[in-house]
Amino acid sequence: MAASVSTVASANKVTLSLNNSVAGISVPSTAFFGKTLKNVNAKGASIPKVSNRSFRIVAQEQEIDEKKQTDKDRWKGLVMDMSDDQQDITRGKGMVDTLFQAPTGTGTHHAVLQSYEYISQGLRQYNLDNTLDGFYIAPAFMDKLVVHITKNFLKLPNIKVPLILGIWGGKGQGKSFQCELVFRKMGINPIMMSAGELESGNAGEPAKLIRQRYREAAEIIRKGNMCVLFINDLDAGAGRMGGTTQYTVNNQMVNATLMNIADNPTNVQLPGMYNKQENARVPIIVTGNDFSTLYAPLIRDGRMEKFYWAPTREDRIGVCKGIFRTDSVPDEHVVRLVDAFPGQSIDFFGALRARVYDDEVRKWIESTGIEQVGEKLLNSIDGPPTFEQPKMTIDKLLEYGNLLVQEQENVKRVQLADKYLKEAALGDANADAISTGNF
Repeated sequence: MAASVSTVASANKVTLSLNNSVAGISVPSTAFFGKTLKNVNAKGASIPKVSNRSFRIVAQEQEIDEKKQTDKDRWKGLVMDMSDDQQDITRGKGMVDTLFQAPTGTGTHHAVLQSYEYISQGLRQYNLDNTLDGFYIAPAFMDKLVVHITKNFLKLPNIKVPLILGIWGGKGQGKSFQCELVFRKMGINPIMMSAGELESGNAGEPAKLIRQRYREAAEIIRKGNMCVLFINDLDAGAGRMGGTTQYTVNNQMVNATLMNIADNPTNVQLPGMYNKQENARVPIIVTGNDFSTLYAPLIRDGRMEKFYWAPTREDRIGVCKGIFRTDSVPDEHVVRLVDAFPGQSIDFFGALRARVYDDEVRKWIESTGIEQVGEKLLNSIDGPPTFEQPKMTIDKLLEYGNLLVQEQENVKRVQLADKYLKEAALGDANADAISTGNF
């Protein structure tokens, strides 16, 4: 505060014109005129004649001793406070007993305006980069998600915005993780649901749960915080995966409930609660692998905006750089690794990184002894063991990658389930091992 006062004083230097009649004036003590009161007209003092000319008065810079402030000072710390007047409300937090304070995040103790909002539009810098904590967010994915969420919070004239955004694509392509990164970047704490909650032993429970979660998100929005309803793997819980999948009453009601919410997003009622009070509109984000398994009227364009996520080579390289960001793997080696396995999903490279630690874990088990592993992991006084980060070379990564690919090929090639259904016993189950020389 003192620094700012002295700066203003030095910037706005005052030009005064003093005549001979300056006697009898008492100059107050301020940051501009010194520290103590000075009586200009002291008795018997000779007043020097001041010529009628202009001169400048420059304020002396005062330094405030912070050591003089104690814990008993009510406004301790204000001397170093650089906030603006709009943020004074935050100073009241802690002055009142916590029993009478609202919980954090409800807006009671939030500043009305941030200092960034005072900056001119021409001086603002909009940071729209597609990275967060070293992780890569695909630009196309981020654009689709941010635009959909923003449109649902806007009131566009004569426009009906679809409430649901369906993100679908191949397995392990990072749909859920990319959504979480975008939510964190936008400052959104979503209400999460999974496919396992869309089935229950009681008829109607999943549909009721969807309405409850939606209303919880609407209440968060009403309090001034952005929120969305995020449902993971919707097709696994509400879709039909071929003729052997049973289509239950709960599957039907989940589809019907989502259709009803998409048509009436501000009037979502619970059973037994039929009032006219409107709730806030909550964007719904769903992920899945195949939306053709869902009820067709649910995925029509007026209710659900669909986005097929198929990462490009640049997206795969960007995500893999985030996966190996703490391992000091050069960028050119990441590019080589991605090009070596073009048909693999993105989570393949995460599993590949985890396999590199196998050698370190194996060495620790050999040095500890198999009999002592449980004691060292669960009941050790020294805590769980720590491992040095293994050095990840491109040759080691390619070796483990080929091992993972070989295991995938074994699953596709052998297909023991079909053989077990055809034959009563194992039959030729060992024929594969014999033919490959591993028997």
